[in-house]
Parts: sequence; C-alpha cells; structure tokens
Amino acid sequence: MPQPNRRVLVRSIDDISIEEVPTPQPGDDELLIRSTVVGVCGSDTHAALGHHPFIDLPYRPGHEVVGVVAAAGKGVQDFAPGTRVIIEPNLYCGRCAQCRSGRYNICRQLEVFGCQIPGGMADLFTIAADRVHRVPETMSDVRAALVEPLATPVHAVAKAGELTGRTVAVLGAGPIGLLVLAAARHAGAARIVVTDLLDTKRERAVRLGATDALPADATGLAAEAHAVLGGPADVVFDCVAREQSMAQAIDLVTKGGQIIVVGVGAPGPTPVRLDLVQDSEIRIEGTLMYTADDYRTSIDLITSGAIDADEIITATYPLEEAGKAFAAALQPEHVKVLITIAGT
Repeated sequence: MPQPNRRVLVRSIDDISIEEVPTPQPGDDELLIRSTVVGVCGSDTHAALGHHPFIDLPYRPGHEVVGVVAAAGKGVQDFAPGTRVIIEPNLYCGRCAQCRSGRYNICRQLEVFGCQIPGGMADLFTIAADRVHRVPETMSDVRAALVEPLATPVHAVAKAGELTGRTVAVLGAGPIGLLVLAAARHAGAARIVVTDLLDTKRERAVRLGATDALPADATGLAAEAHAVLGGPADVVFDCVAREQSMAQAIDLVTKGGQIIVVGVGAPGPTPVRLDLVQDSEIRIEGTLMYTADDYRTSIDLITSGAIDADEIITATYPLEEAGKAFAAALQPEHVKVLITIAGT
C-alpha cells in the first residue's frame, strides 16, 4: 500500500492538524517534490491568528520549502530525481505589465504557493519546474531553508540603492528585521541601529552586527538613534509596519531620505504625517517578496558565511508537531522555527 501523503491544515492558531491526501502526480512541466525542511514564516502565524490581510482561513502552509525531486513531469529536463531544490513560491501570470517588465513579484494576479495555494508543509507536493532553484552541494538543507526568508530583505535592501557608507535604521528585530540587518551590513552600510521592544531581540541584533539596538518604546528614540548614527538615518526599514513604527520612521529618517516598508501592515488606514513627508522630500516605498535575482544573492550570502544561521534558526519540530512549531514561532525568544519531515 502506498504511504499516506501528510499535509498540514491550519484552521486557526489553536486548530492545526495533519490531513492525509492522495499523493499528487506531476503534470507537464511540473516536479513532484519530497519536502525535507519547511520554515514557519511570520505570515504563517499572522494567518493562523486571522490577522493576515491576504490569506484566508483555512489554509495549507509551506512556502519556505527545501526538498528533493521525487519525479519529473513531461517536458522537464533540467531536474533529475534526487536533485535538492528550494521553492520560489510566487506564482505569477507572466502576461501583465509588471511581469513583462521583470517585476513579477508584484504581478497583478499574484498568488503565493503555501498562502493562497496549498503549500509544501507536506510529505510530497507538485510545483512548476520554473519555480525551483538548485541547492548548492555545500549548503545543508537547514541553511537552505533560510534562502527564501532572506530573499525578502535582500530585495528590500536592493530598493535602497547603494548603501556603502550610509546610515540605516531597522525597526523590529524579528526574523525579517534581523535578516535586513545582515543584508544591509553586507551591502556596506556604515552604521545600523535596530529597535525592538524586547531586550533579548536587541541583544541578538547587536551580536549580528548592529551598531546599537534601542528600545522601540524609548522616550526620545529619534534623538538616541541620531546620536548612534551621527545624524538622521539615510534609510529606514520598517519591519513592523504599524502606525507607531511609521511615525518613528518619519522622525528617524533624514531630509531627502527613504523609508522602505518591509513588514505586512494591518488592514485599514494608517495615519502618516504628510506635512513632514512633503516638507522633507521623504520617499516612502513598499517592497514585496523577491525575484530570482534576489534568490541568487541570498544563496551567495549564505554560502559566504555572511548569515549566522545558528543565531537565526532557534528551533526545529517534526511535521507531526506542526501545531507546536506554530506556537513556538509566536514566542518572542524564537527567530526562525523549522519543521523537518520524517524519513528525509
């Protein structure tokens, strides 16, 4: 008898179960992938809590996926069974103006594997062959699980342009904020200040190379940050994306500076001091996901040792304990929680 194909089903943060589904078969130009390691993303926990503006419950997660090719469908020639791969989960139309210009990360019809489409937090799944990248032979599966979460900060940092010698503020020291810190350091930022409410997260940011880390609720935060940076920040990365963090970003950034919104904002309006934005010529820009170029850069960063995986990966759980993995990912002491698939 064939072994059942297990897949995680999230109805709520308190109702995460394993469903058994038929083993899928790869169609034309598709791969059948056997999962080995899957990350739990902040968007996964937000969705499980019912707070994500673009993911409806119930859903079947798994977009930070490392796996092994189990079979290839008709028309696939570049991925033999046994090839280790990582998933690039943005599923785009290829026809809209954004896709045609190469910015398929903001496709007008974008869907995300593991968010709107059942994902890879399962024993086996299928996906188009053009949505996977090879894992370098020297990279472990656990480190490969950081490629997707790192690609979003890499994309955000690239939006800031040349960072060599410039000053940066990063709001929020969660997984994305810490990886923005790492990407900005690698891009040549001269000084970087990180803010967060928790002592442990600020301490981790300093260990990962922040010039200093300040309490996000400190009175006079802007003045303290300016003192660390030698003046207002050239670029602020808002990895929190709430009313308070946006207000802080405007106070922190220099005239003519740039604010890049990396975190997923809450639904509804967010007040912004447009008088200050206009008077200081502040540029506010959003950033969404990544492209293949960002994946390649992420792979290079991890391979080079620029990312301290031991500081980022703080817990692992087996697939059958997915509920515990989600609960752990909500705990502030954790950065990146991984799920490993038994038998791999």
